[in-house]
Amino acid sequence: MEVQPASEPVRASGPESESGAALDRRAELSEFLRTRRARLKPQDVGLPEFGRQRRVPGLRREELAQLAGVSVAYYTRLEQGNGRNVSTEVLDAIARALRLTDAEHAHLTHLANPKQHKKKPATRTQQVRPALRQLLDTMDAVPAYVVGRRSDILAWNRMAAALFGDWAELPATDRNWARLVFMKPEYHDLFQDWEQKAIDIVCHLRMDAGCYPDDPRLSALVGELSVKSEEFRRLWATHDVKEKSHGVKLLRHPLVGELSLRFESFRLADDADQVLVTYHADPGTPSAEVLRLLASWGTDATRAGQDSGVQG
Repeated sequence: MEVQPASEPVRASGPESESGAALDRRAELSEFLRTRRARLKPQDVGLPEFGRQRRVPGLRREELAQLAGVSVAYYTRLEQGNGRNVSTEVLDAIARALRLTDAEHAHLTHLANPKQHKKKPATRTQQVRPALRQLLDTMDAVPAYVVGRRSDILAWNRMAAALFGDWAELPATDRNWARLVFMKPEYHDLFQDWEQKAIDIVCHLRMDAGCYPDDPRLSALVGELSVKSEEFRRLWATHDVKEKSHGVKLLRHPLVGELSLRFESFRLADDADQVLVTYHADPGTPSAEVLRLLASWGTDATRAGQDSGVQG
């Protein structure tokens, strides 16, 4: 079995390409806080709801400021993207008031205090360690791949190719989950719950944008998808973020039919921007038998998958 690498750095294509402007961190912070505030009602946080009609949905700024224990003027400046050197204590208080999840709390911190969370250069080329490629190579019965920043698919094994399509046949720029899901109709058919898969991808891209707002390739990818996909524009506008490390995916494979597979995600200790994702079926289920069938077909399954429309 041969592990497939990305043969060259994945770069954004489209009108903005490599020269895409960086995302506006201040605008990202403003919209994130506004959308989090809009989803809460006074009764959700123990505040009385007065009879007069509200002009906008959700909590008012003064109500949120009261809950967080900060002045209305200070919170207003922060929501307008004008915060400077926001303390951890204030961000924690705002996160509690907004009922943020751990992922949302981390995203808020990255947006509000980017210098305190500086990571590796945004434009660096991601490399998969040889030992990790060898690990993929040993996983004969388990579809597995490594995904990196911007949802780039960095390496995968033969079983992943049999299940999802032979990514080696695609241009390097298309080896990206966001492009596959939003721009390839065959992936819309592959995932029975396509909407949830799309939501997961957008949420991860949002978190990536919070960590790397100055990444021109990420900005170009977002710009390209916003132009070409109405579904992406709709989901991107929600400003939702979340981490999803495990779960169940329902697939409709063009050759073997429906599968119910559990996935597990393992973030690498030495590079938090790379995640190993594996899929397996519950023992004794029809899906387990289908995976064994795909494994026995080997590369022939991948070739047949190309003919049946798995590839774009």
